[in-house]
Amino acid sequence: QVQLVESGGGLVQAGGSLRLSCAASGFTFSTYAVGWFRQAPGTEREFVAAIAGNERSTDYADSVAGRFRISRDNAKNTVWLQMNSLKPEDTAVYYCAAAHSLTTWFGDYRYWGQGTQVTVSS
Repeated sequence: QVQLVESGGGLVQAGGSLRLSCAASGFTFSTYAVGWFRQAPGTEREFVAAIAGNERSTDYADSVAGRFRISRDNAKNTVWLQMNSLKPEDTAVYYCAAAHSLTTWFGDYRYWGQGTQVTVSS
């Protein structure tokens, strides 16, 4: 069955870095765009970054552009989110998701992982 499994979350001090991983199985990974979303308590799920299936295009939320970098390896069915210069406001549960095309709207994403917690202390 389809699975997206996130890992790499944790507790880090402000200014630090984390790298999240999203391992996929059960579908033709290279034909799907993959996005990262995050949700903090009491807030709506928000777009963070996305990468096209062919790796040629990426998109970032303004709040993370220049600090986060999304990448993928289709041979490994894995997407990564490198997060640098982390801020307390980056604290949230981070989800990876798969969609048929590169998009920032969560409603377009067909498959979702269970999420991984990222906490940035000040």
